[in-house]
Amino acid sequence: MSGPVSRRTWRRENKRKHQMNKLELAKAKTAAAYNAAADYFDHPVSSFWHRFGRRTVDRLGLCAGETVLDVCCGSGGSALPAGEAVGPEGKVIAVDLAERLVALGEAKAHEKGLGNIRFEVGDMLALGYPDASFDVVVCVFGIFFVPDMVAATKELWRMVRPNGRLAITTWGPDLFEPANTAFWSAIGEERPDLLNGFNPWERISTPSGLREMLSEAGIVDAEIVEEAESHPINAPEDWWLVAMGSGYRGTLAQLDLPTLGRVRDRNLALLGPCDAIAANVIYSVAIK
Repeated sequence: MSGPVSRRTWRRENKRKHQMNKLELAKAKTAAAYNAAADYFDHPVSSFWHRFGRRTVDRLGLCAGETVLDVCCGSGGSALPAGEAVGPEGKVIAVDLAERLVALGEAKAHEKGLGNIRFEVGDMLALGYPDASFDVVVCVFGIFFVPDMVAATKELWRMVRPNGRLAITTWGPDLFEPANTAFWSAIGEERPDLLNGFNPWERISTPSGLREMLSEAGIVDAEIVEEAESHPINAPEDWWLVAMGSGYRGTLAQLDLPTLGRVRDRNLALLGPCDAIAANVIYSVAIK
């Protein structure tokens, strides 16, 4: 290697490889966490996945015959109501990195007789669809798992047809409090090396933060609505089922069984009596 041009080329290539490695690591961690969480993901105590997925779809005013791409689809929280809304003449393609969640979604679509939904395992950044392929693109509680949210949003926006809509739904502030703080305190007592310190959704957990991200992606006129919500739980033990069926499972899967038991007991002791956890949500819809 010689000369400034060669050095610049090497630095660019090294940076590109670092970004690719970071992206692949993020994808692997997300898929592993939610594959592990699949056994509790659809437990009744975690009904918020489907509640907020349906509310996202309701905001879109879907019409019969429209085509929908639902990325980070989970077990169908938004894909299933979208399939109902567009009818047999419409089409929904539902994509997620976690194959076990995709299998759950497929089973529910079959049970409901929704033959217009195709569930598949895939990466929203590498689907390969041409520009303007869909009337609507939806991403509920998923955009923040990508290290470069702006690039991911641009990719989703690219696949929206003129006059089509892009819906991105994210968590608001104080997600799952007070249980969240109790959870990480219990983890810290046993495995401080696993302390998160930063949740990915915090980057866009306010309307202004979400609007700024969308603007950087070239979307300047989105409708953004913030809703202060809570999610009821009947007992502290219900919170543990929520943790086991969500992204927290990625941390819990790294504990041996004795440590897992101690973390559970400490988490519930710190939480104490609790009949609801915060579940604030921010909805955005942009028309192309």
